[in-house]
Amino acid sequence: MVGRLTDMTNTTATAIAELAMVSLDCADPKAEADFWSAVLGWGLAYEAESYAMLKGAGGSGAAIGFGKVEDYQPPAWPNPQGTKQFHFDLGVDDIADAERRCVELGATVPDDQPGADRWRVLQDPAGHPFCLTLLANWT
Repeated sequence: MVGRLTDMTNTTATAIAELAMVSLDCADPKAEADFWSAVLGWGLAYEAESYAMLKGAGGSGAAIGFGKVEDYQPPAWPNPQGTKQFHFDLGVDDIADAERRCVELGATVPDDQPGADRWRVLQDPAGHPFCLTLLANWT
């Protein structure tokens, strides 16, 4: 089955809420914030021992938070039970170059790669999976 993008400008639904932040559990909020700040180019908006938060350029849009959890266990990849919980799909101009740069920042590349040439799965330093896809596929 092949999917397709739909025209989101033609919607009659009224939003109940606006996404303010996605929060990720981790063992080291500062390390996670540093990694994702370098990958996304977002700035550190808040930092404490047990929590850190990033915001995009100009501080607008949704934030990403990182909360310290004692005895944190990263999600498994691959995981046939589907307990990865969520992941980011990041649009990039060059998948191989973005992968190299993410690995330099501390990401790892798992052996299981179900996307063939369409996307590449990586894991951040805390083990959260994320995907690199061609930005052109999203426009």
